[in-house]
Amino acid sequence: MELLWTPFVEFAFMRRALLGGVVLALSAAPLGVFLILRRLSLIGDAIAHGILPGAAIGFWLFGLSLPALTLGGLVAGLGMAGLAAWITRHTGLREDASLAAIYPISLASGVLLLGLAGRKLDLLHLLFGSVLAVDPHTLNGMLLVSLGSLLALALIYRWLLLDSLDPLFLASVSRFGPLAYGLFLTLVVLNLVIGFQAIGALMVVGLMMLPAAAARFWSCQLPSLLLLAALTGATCVWLGLLLSYYANLPSGPCIVLLAGLAYALSVLFGPLNGLLRAQPLHSP
Repeated sequence: MELLWTPFVEFAFMRRALLGGVVLALSAAPLGVFLILRRLSLIGDAIAHGILPGAAIGFWLFGLSLPALTLGGLVAGLGMAGLAAWITRHTGLREDASLAAIYPISLASGVLLLGLAGRKLDLLHLLFGSVLAVDPHTLNGMLLVSLGSLLALALIYRWLLLDSLDPLFLASVSRFGPLAYGLFLTLVVLNLVIGFQAIGALMVVGLMMLPAAAARFWSCQLPSLLLLAALTGATCVWLGLLLSYYANLPSGPCIVLLAGLAYALSVLFGPLNGLLRAQPLHSP
């Protein structure tokens, strides 16, 4: 049992990574539940790639400055989502197709910008994450964004739920549906931006979507889904950091692979449509 706690007791950087990762999971995984509910599961992946050019410009100009990385990633992520919506509105191309066309361009642009800066090691940290990147300033930013995200999600919960299930009804009784959706997308981008230093730009979306997808096999009640997704994500952060520490592996892939394992186990054994779920007995 000591192996489960010793790294966090002995090393401050492990404690910072654990606290930051857990609060990020508590705020990001519930957003993933709503993305699945709205059939927008791939938008998180597209935005995670789309934030890289803005974060790369901030990193190139100011180094590992959390405000610069956050502002650059936020502008790039929202800009990419807005551009995809504009293309869809003016051309008729489906929004998922627009995002699929834009995000490889964004990813390639971000990687080239970082490559031109000549900082290969930092490029790996941005793409795959590092627990060493969670310094006190980054941790404070993660705590602030996660707490604000949870409070904002609680405020727009009813509007977002109605907009996800019956947008026409919400439009007939309230004008806040588009505002709630816009705020929701902003929260998605913020969580992806604030998490990529520790989890990695290519990995952070896994912490948002995999626990949410796993929770879907265990409950059909939305409050239970939100809680299960958050707890699953937090547990994967804890175990993933331990695996990263003992095996000397990047923290982001370890966390996401454990989240993938939780998803695979849910697919197999989940009581709601799991492949190996117990079948009800039929009387002769």
